[in-house]
Amino acid sequence: MIAIYPGSFDPITKGHLDIIERGCRLFDQVIVVVFKNSSKTPLFPVQQRIDQIRRSTQHLPNLEVDSFDGLTVTYARMRQAKVLLRGLRVVSDFEMELQMAHTNKTLAHDLETIFLATSTEYGFLSSSVVKEIARFGGPVDHLVPQAVALDIYQCYAKNPIASVPTAAEPPQIQPEASPTEHRRETPPVLGE
Repeated sequence: MIAIYPGSFDPITKGHLDIIERGCRLFDQVIVVVFKNSSKTPLFPVQQRIDQIRRSTQHLPNLEVDSFDGLTVTYARMRQAKVLLRGLRVVSDFEMELQMAHTNKTLAHDLETIFLATSTEYGFLSSSVVKEIARFGGPVDHLVPQAVALDIYQCYAKNPIASVPTAAEPPQIQPEASPTEHRRETPPVLGE
Protein backbone atom coordinates (compact mmCIF):
# COMPACT_ATOMS: atom_id res chain seq x y z
CA MET A 1 0.00 0.00 0.00
CA ILE A 2 1.26 3.48 -0.88
CA ALA A 3 1.12 6.28 1.69
CA ILE A 4 1.75 9.96 1.05
CA TYR A 5 3.30 12.23 3.67
CA PRO A 6 2.56 15.78 2.47
CA GLY A 7 4.01 18.97 3.89
CA SER A 8 6.16 22.00 3.22
CA PHE A 9 9.20 20.60 5.11
CA ASP A 10 10.86 24.02 5.28
CA PRO A 11 13.12 22.68 6.69
CA ILE A 12 12.72 18.98 7.40
CA THR A 13 13.15 18.30 11.13
CA LYS A 14 14.00 15.24 13.19
CA GLY A 15 10.30 15.12 14.05
CA HIS A 16 9.44 14.77 10.36
CA LEU A 17 12.10 12.07 10.02
CA ASP A 18 10.56 10.19 12.94
CA ILE A 19 7.17 10.10 11.16
CA ILE A 20 8.81 9.15 7.84
CA GLU A 21 10.80 6.26 9.35
CA ARG A 22 7.80 4.92 11.22
CA GLY A 23 5.62 5.27 8.11
CA CYS A 24 8.17 3.29 6.09
CA ARG A 25 7.82 0.43 8.58
CA LEU A 26 4.03 0.47 8.20
CA PHE A 27 3.59 0.85 4.44
CA ASP A 28 5.04 -0.74 1.31
CA GLN A 29 5.94 2.67 -0.07
CA VAL A 30 5.94 6.17 1.41
CA ILE A 31 6.08 9.24 -0.80
CA VAL A 32 7.11 12.47 0.90
CA VAL A 33 5.45 15.23 -1.12
CA VAL A 34 6.85 18.73 -0.77
CA PHE A 35 4.12 21.31 -1.32
CA LYS A 36 4.72 24.97 -1.93
CA ASN A 37 2.91 27.04 0.70
CA SER A 38 2.13 30.36 -1.00
CA SER A 39 1.04 31.93 2.29
CA LYS A 40 4.63 31.77 3.60
CA THR A 41 7.99 32.97 2.39
CA PRO A 42 10.11 29.82 2.32
CA LEU A 43 13.59 29.58 3.77
CA PHE A 44 14.57 27.12 1.02
CA PRO A 45 13.27 26.63 -2.52
CA VAL A 46 11.30 23.44 -3.20
CA GLN A 47 14.16 21.67 -5.02
CA GLN A 48 16.56 22.29 -2.12
CA ARG A 49 13.99 20.90 0.33
CA ILE A 50 13.65 17.78 -1.85
CA ASP A 51 17.44 17.38 -1.87
CA GLN A 52 17.58 17.82 1.93
CA ILE A 53 14.94 15.12 2.43
CA ARG A 54 16.65 12.73 0.01
CA ARG A 55 20.01 13.18 1.77
CA SER A 56 18.36 12.61 5.16
CA THR A 57 16.45 9.48 4.12
CA GLN A 58 18.96 7.54 1.99
CA HIS A 59 18.68 4.63 4.41
CA LEU A 60 14.99 4.09 3.59
CA PRO A 61 14.63 1.93 0.45
CA ASN A 62 10.83 2.24 0.26
CA LEU A 63 10.80 6.06 0.32
CA GLU A 64 10.36 8.43 -2.60
CA VAL A 65 10.48 12.23 -2.50
CA ASP A 66 8.48 14.37 -4.91
CA SER A 67 6.88 17.81 -5.15
CA PHE A 68 3.48 18.97 -6.27
CA ASP A 69 1.55 22.20 -6.56
CA GLY A 70 -2.17 21.51 -6.20
CA LEU A 71 -4.61 19.48 -4.15
CA THR A 72 -3.20 16.69 -2.02
CA VAL A 73 -6.03 14.39 -3.16
CA THR A 74 -5.18 15.07 -6.80
CA TYR A 75 -1.61 13.94 -6.20
CA ALA A 76 -2.83 10.89 -4.27
CA ARG A 77 -5.02 9.86 -7.22
CA MET A 78 -2.16 10.36 -9.68
CA ARG A 79 0.06 8.06 -7.60
CA GLN A 80 -2.71 5.60 -6.68
CA ALA A 81 -2.06 6.18 -2.99
CA LYS A 82 -4.72 5.11 -0.50
CA VAL A 83 -3.31 6.74 2.64
CA LEU A 84 -2.34 10.23 3.76
CA LEU A 85 0.14 10.07 6.62
CA ARG A 86 0.06 12.90 9.17
CA GLY A 87 1.93 13.53 12.39
CA LEU A 88 0.28 14.91 15.52
CA ARG A 89 2.24 16.79 18.17
CA VAL A 90 -0.41 18.40 20.36
CA VAL A 91 -4.19 18.54 20.73
CA SER A 92 -4.46 21.69 18.61
CA ASP A 93 -2.84 19.75 15.72
CA PHE A 94 -5.61 17.19 15.98
CA GLU A 95 -8.39 19.73 15.52
CA MET A 96 -6.90 21.14 12.35
CA GLU A 97 -5.76 17.76 10.99
CA LEU A 98 -9.20 16.23 11.58
CA GLN A 99 -10.84 19.08 9.70
CA MET A 100 -8.40 18.58 6.82
CA ALA A 101 -9.01 14.81 6.85
CA HIS A 102 -12.78 15.36 6.66
CA THR A 103 -12.35 17.85 3.82
CA ASN A 104 -10.10 15.46 1.91
CA LYS A 105 -12.64 12.67 2.46
CA THR A 106 -15.33 14.76 0.74
CA LEU A 107 -12.99 15.05 -2.26
CA ALA A 108 -11.73 11.45 -2.32
CA HIS A 109 -13.84 8.83 -0.52
CA ASP A 110 -11.25 6.08 -0.98
CA LEU A 111 -8.40 8.05 0.64
CA GLU A 112 -7.78 7.44 4.35
CA THR A 113 -5.83 9.70 6.70
CA ILE A 114 -3.64 7.92 9.25
CA PHE A 115 -2.39 9.93 12.22
CA LEU A 116 0.86 9.06 13.99
CA ALA A 117 1.54 10.63 17.36
CA THR A 118 4.94 12.28 17.37
CA SER A 119 7.56 10.65 19.56
CA THR A 120 7.76 12.42 22.91
CA GLU A 121 11.16 14.01 22.29
CA TYR A 122 9.79 15.83 19.22
CA GLY A 123 6.43 16.98 20.61
CA PHE A 124 7.55 20.62 20.67
CA LEU A 125 9.36 20.63 17.34
CA SER A 126 8.25 22.41 14.17
CA SER A 127 10.00 23.95 11.19
CA SER A 128 8.91 27.36 12.48
CA VAL A 129 10.65 26.74 15.81
CA VAL A 130 13.84 25.71 14.00
CA LYS A 131 13.80 28.84 11.83
CA GLU A 132 13.21 31.14 14.78
CA ILE A 133 16.05 29.62 16.81
CA ALA A 134 18.41 29.87 13.83
CA ARG A 135 17.30 33.40 13.01
CA PHE A 136 18.47 34.54 16.43
CA GLY A 137 21.77 32.67 16.22
CA GLY A 138 20.87 29.59 18.26
CA PRO A 139 22.07 26.07 17.45
CA VAL A 140 19.68 23.80 15.52
CA ASP A 141 21.82 20.75 14.79
CA HIS A 142 20.03 18.79 17.52
CA LEU A 143 16.66 19.52 15.83
CA VAL A 144 17.40 18.79 12.16
CA PRO A 145 19.68 16.42 10.24
CA GLN A 146 23.31 17.61 10.20
CA ALA A 147 23.37 18.48 6.48
CA VAL A 148 20.17 20.51 6.90
CA ALA A 149 21.66 22.35 9.89
CA LEU A 150 24.60 23.37 7.72
CA ASP A 151 22.21 24.64 5.03
CA ILE A 152 20.34 26.65 7.67
CA TYR A 153 23.54 28.15 9.10
CA GLN A 154 24.69 29.10 5.58
CA CYS A 155 21.32 30.66 4.80
CA TYR A 156 21.38 32.86 7.90
CA ALA A 157 25.06 33.68 7.38
CA LYS A 158 24.05 35.23 4.03
CA ASN A 159 21.17 37.08 5.70
CA PRO A 160 22.37 37.52 9.28
CA ILE A 161 20.17 38.78 12.04
CA ALA A 162 22.54 37.35 14.61
CA SER A 163 25.83 35.53 14.22
CA VAL A 164 25.71 31.77 13.65
CA PRO A 165 27.13 29.85 16.62
CA THR A 166 30.22 27.70 16.24
CA ALA A 167 31.28 24.73 18.33
CA ALA A 168 33.88 26.93 20.10
CA GLU A 169 31.40 29.72 20.73
CA PRO A 170 28.04 28.96 22.41
CA PRO A 171 25.03 30.86 21.08
CA GLN A 172 24.16 34.16 22.71
CA ILE A 173 20.75 34.34 24.37
CA GLN A 174 18.57 37.09 22.93
CA PRO A 175 16.46 38.32 25.87
CA GLU A 176 14.04 40.22 23.65
CA ALA A 177 13.20 37.15 21.56
CA SER A 178 9.63 36.07 22.19
CA PRO A 179 8.56 32.41 22.21
CA THR A 180 7.54 31.07 18.85
CA GLU A 181 3.83 31.17 18.19
CA HIS A 182 2.58 27.62 17.59
CA ARG A 183 1.79 27.31 13.91
CA ARG A 184 1.18 24.12 12.00
CA GLU A 185 2.75 23.75 8.57
CA THR A 186 0.25 22.06 6.35
CA PRO A 187 -0.14 21.16 2.74
CA PRO A 188 -2.98 22.78 0.81
CA VAL A 189 -6.34 21.06 1.02
CA LEU A 190 -8.31 23.11 -1.44
CA GLY A 191 -5.43 24.43 -3.51
CA GLU A 192 -3.65 27.70 -3.33
